[in-house]
Amino acid sequence: MVTPYLAGGHTDPSLRSQRLSLLLLLLLLLPGPPVAPHMEDPTFPHLGESSQPPPRACPWRCSCPRADTVDCAGLDLRLFPDNVTRAARYLSLQNNQLRELPYNELSRLGGLRTLNLHNNLISSEGLPDEAFEALTRLQHFYVAHNQLSAAPQFLPRSLRVADLAANQVAEVFPLTFGEKPALRSVYLHNNQLSNGGLPPDAFRGSDAITTLSLSSNRLSYLPPSLPASLERLHLQNNLISKVPRGALSRQAQLRELYLQHNQLTDSGLDATTFSKLRSLEYLDLSHNQLATVPAGLPRTLAVLHLGRNRIQQVEAARLRGAKGLRYLLLQHNQLGASGLPARALRPLRGLHTLHLYGNGLVQVPMALPRRLRALVMPHNHVAVLGARDLASTPGLAELNLAYNRLASAHVHRRAFCRLRALRSLDLAGNQLTRLPVGLPTALHTLRLQRNQLRALEPEPLAGLDQLRELSLAHNRLRIGDIGPGTWHELQALQVLDLSYNELSFVPPDLPEALEELHLQGNRISSVGPEAFLGTPRLRTLFLRANRLHMTSISAEAFLGLPHLRVVDTADNPEQVLVQLPSTVPRRPRPRRGLSQARPS
Repeated sequence: MVTPYLAGGHTDPSLRSQRLSLLLLLLLLLPGPPVAPHMEDPTFPHLGESSQPPPRACPWRCSCPRADTVDCAGLDLRLFPDNVTRAARYLSLQNNQLRELPYNELSRLGGLRTLNLHNNLISSEGLPDEAFEALTRLQHFYVAHNQLSAAPQFLPRSLRVADLAANQVAEVFPLTFGEKPALRSVYLHNNQLSNGGLPPDAFRGSDAITTLSLSSNRLSYLPPSLPASLERLHLQNNLISKVPRGALSRQAQLRELYLQHNQLTDSGLDATTFSKLRSLEYLDLSHNQLATVPAGLPRTLAVLHLGRNRIQQVEAARLRGAKGLRYLLLQHNQLGASGLPARALRPLRGLHTLHLYGNGLVQVPMALPRRLRALVMPHNHVAVLGARDLASTPGLAELNLAYNRLASAHVHRRAFCRLRALRSLDLAGNQLTRLPVGLPTALHTLRLQRNQLRALEPEPLAGLDQLRELSLAHNRLRIGDIGPGTWHELQALQVLDLSYNELSFVPPDLPEALEELHLQGNRISSVGPEAFLGTPRLRTLFLRANRLHMTSISAEAFLGLPHLRVVDTADNPEQVLVQLPSTVPRRPRPRRGLSQARPS
């Protein structure tokens, strides 16, 4: 082969390029020396490879923050997403419009641990039972707020949490929740389950269930054969009129039992109904038709809710076993003059709170437990408070006798003298014409609104240097009825409510610590420049619904009030001009009648 030369003795450049190309091709085709397995560097990019990992497959519009997580929530999906990786362990499809789950898609996701289908349109026909046979590792299954009429006939043995609440489920099958040794929580509330739709062996072989919610269904009696491992059982809002004998005999670990809003009567319970519940701490039987306190209550019980029943009398014998009771709620029953006999509650030595709201009691129950801390009995018929009516409860911290029939003449001057720990006293809505005397000096809150108070004198308030809130609203107080020095010893008072009285101007010499002052609904027609000189910490002032006009408030009235933020002057005869000190930052202009930081 003759190689042509160019002038000057050089090889043709095009031929040189062809030679180089041919040489490179031969080098690529020739086998190279073998590479020992231990010498190969897997991180080094080989020929034809990229140094970046391949892109992770993820369904369109979904997010996949990890290789095992697919999140397609809230995308308005109507069809099961394509391209869900087989490696998925967590699949979230809640808040969509799915009506069915294709068997072929679910069956290939054998590694799923969590499947969330909450809030879709899935019917029982759209949830194939066969698909769960492949989900042998599924632990958390959420299908609440759908349209299931029956539970799946089979759920995986590996299940730990099953949530089928807020569907239309009327039938459960033996293997829906049965034979699940790891199952801990089952939620079936807000469905249409009757006793006929819940088989006797519904939970057989599932001996680890601690939480079972069957509330808001159509059960007429407590289901038998409930798991012995239960710790929380929700059965409220059903039609239960009876607890069959022995139905709760195996639940020794049950701590919380909710049976409120049913149709239970005394004949539907017996002395053994609750006696075997050796761990029970909370029992709610409110909103039923009980006429007596149930018998056989366990000593571990801490909270007993019996409100809204038909109980006419509390018998000491019924409470003798519940020695650990801390909270007894008996509001809105039919307890009359003899409803709580003397010493009826004495067995409850650790009782902390007693609620008796809305009964027909005519006096404070006698011989209450000594350690009682809260006595709540508004809306009764108590007309007399004697010197020793509260003597048995020296540790009382809260006393509520609002909306009874107490008149000043029938409140003994020593009625409160033993209550040295009292922090809150509510006497609102009675017939008091003057402040009670002998008030405990530890009081923080005193409520006397909606009485018939006509005078305020300093003596009843003397020594109340810890009082923080005082409500005197809706009485008949006038400026002349407030004696000189009335507020002098209220050094800690922060909230004072004098609304809806007959005051003609702002009371003088208000407490220095005051932060919130209610004067709405009075007859105030002017606010002078010295009205708030003694209240430098004032933050909120209510002057609405008085007799104020445009210039009724002095321009200097709020000087020296650096913390003042709200002055409410709505519903006066005219729009009121309010000027706040310039030290207060300017704020957006409020609506008519509500002034916020308008600098002078």
